[in-house]
This record gives sequence, C-alpha cells and structure tokens, in this order.
Amino acid sequence: MTAETVSADKNGQNAGESERKPDYAGHRDRLRQKIILFGAGTLQDYELLEALLMAAIPRRDVKPLAKKMIEVFGDFESVISASPEALRRISGIKDSSVALFLIVREAALRMLKNRISDAPVINSWDKLVAYCRADMAQRKTEAFRVLFLDNQSRLIKDEIMQQGTVDQTAVYPREVAARALELGATSLIMVHNHPAGSLRPSKNDIAMTKNVQKALDVLGIALLDHFIVSKSGYLSFKDCGYL
Repeated sequence: MTAETVSADKNGQNAGESERKPDYAGHRDRLRQKIILFGAGTLQDYELLEALLMAAIPRRDVKPLAKKMIEVFGDFESVISASPEALRRISGIKDSSVALFLIVREAALRMLKNRISDAPVINSWDKLVAYCRADMAQRKTEAFRVLFLDNQSRLIKDEIMQQGTVDQTAVYPREVAARALELGATSLIMVHNHPAGSLRPSKNDIAMTKNVQKALDVLGIALLDHFIVSKSGYLSFKDCGYL
C-alpha cells in the first residue's frame, strides 16, 4: 500500500466520521415528527421544554437538561415564568435559552390579553382571570394591577400600578381614581397576587378595596371587582361579598 493510498483511506475515514450524525440527532427527528403528526398537545412537560431547548441549543442532547429544569421548577409553566436570574442558575442555560423562554412567555400573554381586548370584559371573566393568573400567579413579590374600562366595559388600559415586597403592596386610592379620570374610564377591575399562595384577603386588602371604592364612587366610576390570584387559583371580592 502506497503512502497515497494510506492517506486516501485515512481521509475517507475522517470524512465519513465527520458526516455521521450525533447520537441525539435521531431523537430530535423523532420528537419533531411526533409534534408534526400528533400535535404539541401530546407532549409531556419535559418534552415540550426539550423542543424549545432544541431551538436554542442546536448541538447538544437537551433531554436531560429539560428534565432537570422540570425537577427544579416543578412544571412547564414555572420554567417559562421563571426570572432570567433563576434560569441562569441551571447549568447549561445560557442567554439564548433565556431569551427564547421570555419570547414564549410574552407570546402566550399577548394571546391571552387579545382575548379580552376586543369585547366587553364582563362577558369573559374566565378569560380575564386566565390572563391575570398567567402574568401574576408566578411572581415572587406582590403586584397591584388595574384594568380600566370604557362605558361598554371594553379595555382601555391595563397597568401594573404598584409593585411591593413579598407580602405587601402600597395602594393609594387617590392615585387609582386620578388615573381613571385621566383615561376617561367609567369602571375598573383591580387585581393583585399573593406570592405565598393563599387566596384569603387580609384586613388590609379589604380596607384598601373599600377605600378605593369610596374614592371612585365620588367620581361616578364603578369598581366592578377585585381579584386575588395565586398559583392555587383566584378569589373574587364581589363573589365573596366584599363588594
């Protein structure tokens, strides 16, 4: 065998090795076909997360990483709702993955918000609650949201007016009333979250709600409801007799 033949054989072997697909490529192909043939709704949480990670991490077996993230955060929703800082604490998660999760979360929120934007909100309480829970239930600190409505109960503005500590949000009735006047709202809905998970309103929650209602009554603006949302569900002040 000549030197040229040895060189050709070696080069041929290297070329074949370079063209060989990595072990995880077949698994990725099967997962893609599963999604195309049967729909993404057939995927388990870790598989759905794995499919996203495949887009952000093209040259790695991401199935173990997806399972690790579900183990750490608990479920798919909690992963997507996690802060960038929390995500980066997972070994293997870089900015490309964090950015993708933020995009998916924002896309989901916009779809939910669009469902309550073009019709009277009072006709779609379930969609309103779904939107607020998706945006607020996973937050680590309390936030106070107000949805300002026109005279046909359609959404004018959706604002987070206050953000507080883990268990307290400062709400000033005059600020809520002034903002409602500025926007020309004739009614509004208040929402705040309980990061600890309990849906029971505190004495401060009830007192604040009554103070806001009094400030709005003077202006002829209706407080339609006040929702508390958390991971465990939601509570309506109106249904519970607080309004």
